[in-house]
Amino acid sequence: MKKYLLSISLAIAVATVSMAQRTPQASTAAGVMQTVGVTDFTVKYSRPNIKGRSIFADSSTLAPYNQIWRTGANMATTLESSTDFSFGGKKVAAGKYALFSIPSGSAWAVILNKNFNQGGTDNYKETEDVARIMVVPTSSDFTESFSIDFSNISDSTAYLNINWASVKVPVQISIDTDQLTMAGLNKAVAEKPEDVATLQSTAGYLLGKGKDLSQALSMADKAIGIKETFSNLWLKAQILSKLGKVAEAIPVAQKALTVGAASGDGAFASFYKGQIENGIKSMTAKLPAVKEAASAIKGKKKKK
Repeated sequence: MKKYLLSISLAIAVATVSMAQRTPQASTAAGVMQTVGVTDFTVKYSRPNIKGRSIFADSSTLAPYNQIWRTGANMATTLESSTDFSFGGKKVAAGKYALFSIPSGSAWAVILNKNFNQGGTDNYKETEDVARIMVVPTSSDFTESFSIDFSNISDSTAYLNINWASVKVPVQISIDTDQLTMAGLNKAVAEKPEDVATLQSTAGYLLGKGKDLSQALSMADKAIGIKETFSNLWLKAQILSKLGKVAEAIPVAQKALTVGAASGDGAFASFYKGQIENGIKSMTAKLPAVKEAASAIKGKKKKK
């Protein structure tokens, strides 16, 4: 009896292990994550293979023309964004969506649907679409396995590409990165108005964009007042130079060199020292031109 029970227990254990054993899938799971500016995009999908079958044609049973397609295999393909974005010109709120399409020879309909947790297209409802755009497909190198990727990435734009066979469907994505960044920086400054790193980050971003430089200078001055460092002195010097106040910028930059040399900071010696020295040379070279421009302006005023 004991042997019999032991045999049954062993059989159940073997069956349980067998049921839990992972097996290869016909359409493998895949995913791609891409940051555009300050926005994170994540796509999850399954990759069917052509295997000699017809696709993107009226007769296709895999991806037919003029019929809703899951744009992949197995569960619906999903696209998730960490911020609001524009999908082919359509405004879409941050969140997770199912990605569907309707293939066609002339122009595809590419769709974002709010019901992201669905398999195939049986539960698809057009009333749940949040964006439906038309995209002209282009030709590309042949690919046996379906794929989705991002290309032409800038700090505020990218293309989401649907690729299969010799067809590419590029969907333009855009984000108001500047607005999002400034909103985040302003929020951080409001929450931590005495935080040197936050003040410097905000001033540095404004400097890089060449906008609101007076505000950037004020923030740099505030950071210096809280804790003077070679980095915020150098930041102030660059802002002054950008404002055309080169004569004021040079002594601030020279002070940054002195403070940096005394700081013992390895980053100063390995990177900032050379950058500041080159910056001072560039500013000094501008001085004659700045003085000439100032003299010309004064001369015109006197004539009046």
